Order: sequence, then structure tokens, then C-alpha cells
Amino acid sequence: MSRRPMSPGDAVWFHMDGPANTAVITSILITTAPLEFEKVKRVYTHRLARFRRFSERVVEAGLPLPTPHWEALPGFAIEQQLHHVALPAPGGDAALADLVSDIASTPLDHARPLWDVHVVDGVGHGSALITRMHHCMGDGTANVLIAKTLFDATPDVPLEPGTRAASTKAESGVVQQLFTPLLQLARRSARQVRGAISTTVDAATHPDEALRKAGIALAGAGMLASELLRTDDPPSPLKGEFGLRKRVAWSAPVALADVKAIGVPLDAKINDVLVAGMTGALRTYLSRRGVDVNHTTVRAMVPVDLRPPERTDRLGNEFGVVLLDLAIGSRQRLQRVLATKANMDALKRSPEPVAALALFNLLGQVPKPVEDIAARMFQRKASVVMTNVAGPQQPIHLAGAPIERVMFWVPHPGKEMGMGISILSYCGSATLSVIADANLVPDPDAITQEFNREFAAMLKAVRAKKTPPGKTAARRASRSSPRRHTGDPAGAARVRP
Repeated sequence: MSRRPMSPGDAVWFHMDGPANTAVITSILITTAPLEFEKVKRVYTHRLARFRRFSERVVEAGLPLPTPHWEALPGFAIEQQLHHVALPAPGGDAALADLVSDIASTPLDHARPLWDVHVVDGVGHGSALITRMHHCMGDGTANVLIAKTLFDATPDVPLEPGTRAASTKAESGVVQQLFTPLLQLARRSARQVRGAISTTVDAATHPDEALRKAGIALAGAGMLASELLRTDDPPSPLKGEFGLRKRVAWSAPVALADVKAIGVPLDAKINDVLVAGMTGALRTYLSRRGVDVNHTTVRAMVPVDLRPPERTDRLGNEFGVVLLDLAIGSRQRLQRVLATKANMDALKRSPEPVAALALFNLLGQVPKPVEDIAARMFQRKASVVMTNVAGPQQPIHLAGAPIERVMFWVPHPGKEMGMGISILSYCGSATLSVIADANLVPDPDAITQEFNREFAAMLKAVRAKKTPPGKTAARRASRSSPRRHTGDPAGAARVRP
């Protein structure tokens, strides 16, 4: 039987999987025209053939300590990974959210490749496509690569890869252009982090070697150690005993033009405003759940892409994480934007993500009980996982059908953090998506609805008030905010699952 050892970073994510909290990235796209199931099957059959792990299962093998390996599945047939269903009556967003919640609550079959797809008929005038992929298969940058492989810039691109390449080079180039900004932002983020650490060491390719350098050992490993010694995030409705059920929700789209209108007078970036809006929604939600939001902390674990440019065409996991203090205690909305900007700016040149990547690679080589102890120590410091992705700003297509909306839900693996929050922009608007343990947060739609109300209020406030000059206001926020390194989810687009 053909087997390949799993990389240490991928093995960490494989071992994070559990029956009550799976390490699975769930996504959905909604089309304006019905998807033809047979066409979708042809797209997946022909275009995913380049990625071996889509036809491989994971087995634990080796002595004295079994480790995860990729193993070719005998008799693999891609139709066994694809499912064709109809949206239950009466239809609509509520029925779709229930369906996604049911699917997200069901663990993947570990006897098969760790991904699946559901084509859902009867979603508006079109369809939905729900995809699940275990995090051990790939991170956010890997998901961008898969999307670039599956999606088209126009509806009439041939489905088979040979004719696609031979007859539509120009269209293929357009697809490349649509996804190039995401990859460029990933590379830029990695360069910023690595550049702050060393001009001679490729920290993403050799994180252990980088950390051996004296300056990095002090700045990176020391900083990571100080993070692990920090007090845990306090008890809240976001932390507690997990059940087997998940609940998902998503916001109405927020126009990026409005996001910019809020940010420009405050000298804040799109990321700053989006995260501030999410923070305001969490503040309101937690206050309603009885939390003293003026005297508490809520941290988010944020992934930062560290994949070097020469490996953006491969699957797998190559990212570090940072702990971001959310400005949950800021009472005023615009002050919350400025405090968020100050916190995120402080992390942009932090070596902490590289140290975290080295830690993940180390944990992937130790016995699972040791790995679990170290992972839990890190996870206790935060309450949510948060990621922010800038998607294509022109329409894309799947199997000839135009894609109207795209959303995804980042996993929140482990036994401490009960919620994952994702922000994705596509075609001029941004959507907040929440996945949570149903025992802890049975009503994530309350958070997504509050996200939209928060943005409407921020836009109204910035239009009604003469805002202080951005730099002056930012300095004031910096003086009034905790002075610590909390961060930007990878510039303008950090993909992680």
C-alpha cells in the first residue's frame, strides 16, 4: 500500500479532531442559476486530480509511536465524496442554516478521504454548494489554490483541464488575476513577518533554524513563552463544555465602500474596521448574556500565513498564530475602531507567528498526549478563532453557474474556544460568518445580526461627527489601549482556516 508520512504541521491539525469539535473547514457558495450535479462532478473529477490527498485517507502507522500517513484509497471514486440533496421545505436562509449546521455537526468519515461536497437544489433561484475539508489537508492559502483550480472567470470555460488550457488561455489568465491579490497579500504578510526577524533566514521554510538564531530566540520564542504565561481568557458564554451540535450563521453583506468610508477619516484600514465591527457585535452579545464587558478580556487566535512564494502551489499547513486582544471594553464605536487599529498595528512586525509555526512543527513530532497538553495551554489564552479573507472582487463561476455569495466557517478545535469567526469579502461586500458550539452559543445569528447593526451605527456616527485627524486619534487610542503586541490577521487577507 502506497503511504506518505504527514508533515508535522498537518499532523497537529489531524490530532486536533474530536467527536465534539472537529477540525474541519466548512464553506458554502450560492449561485444565481441551478448547478447541474453531473457538471459539478466532472469539474471535481478532472480538476482535483492534481492533488493526491483528495483521493487518500489518513492512517496511523509506524513504530514505536504511530504517526499519521497519507494512504491511497483502493477503488477510490469521486462520486462517493459528492452528495446531491434538496433544501428542505419551506426553504429560505433559516432552512439553509439548519442544513449547514447539521452537516457541520457530522464528523467526516476517517475511513475515506477527509473532504466532501453537498450540492443543494432549491436555494433561491439557484443552488448552494457546501464543502467540508479537514484542516490537515490544507490551510487558507491551500483553499485559495483549490478555489483557483475549480472556479472560472466566465461561464463557458470547458470543464476538462486539457481543453480548458488549450482553448481558453486568456480566460485562464483572468482567473489567475482574480486570485492573484490573495496570494500576493499572503506573500507580503509572510515577507513582513520574516523581514522583521531576519534578512538571511527563510523563517517559514526553516522555522526551527530561524528560532536558533539568537535574536529570534529572544524575540520570537521569548515572546511566545510570555504569551503562554499570560492569564487565561476568563470564563464567558464562549468557553465551556462542548456538545456534539454546531450552529452556524452569517450576516447580510456589508458594502466595502461603507467600510472604507468609516475607516478613511480614522486612518484605519478595511481590516481594522471589520474587526472593530465584529468586536462591537460580540460586546453587545456578551453584555446581553450577563458579562461585564467593561471589565473583561476577550482574545482571538488569529492565523498568519507564512508560506513562501515557491510553495503557494501546494496543499498543507504553513501558518503561525497570534493572540489579538479585542477592544471589547471600548464603549464608543469610533474609539473601538481606533483601539482595534492600535492593537493590530502592534502585531504586524511581531516574530510571534514564526515561533508559533515552529511550535506546531515540534508538537507534530511528539506523542499525542504531550501534544494535547501543549495545545490546550495555548488555546486557553483565547475565546475565539478569527480569520479575515479578501476574496475575488469580480464574479466567478462553478460549472457554468455564476456565484453570488461565498462564505466559510473556520474551525475552533480543542476544548477551550467555543466559537470560530470568519470575515470574507467578495464582489465589493463583506460577510461575517459564525460557527459555535450549540450548547454554549445556541443563537449565533444574534451576533451576525448585531454585526450589521454595528456597521450601520458606525457609518452614521462617522458621518455625523467631525472626526479628529486619523493620526492624532490613533495616537490617543494607542495611549488609552493596552500596550501589547496584538495583531492584524495578515494584512488585508489572512486565510486560515
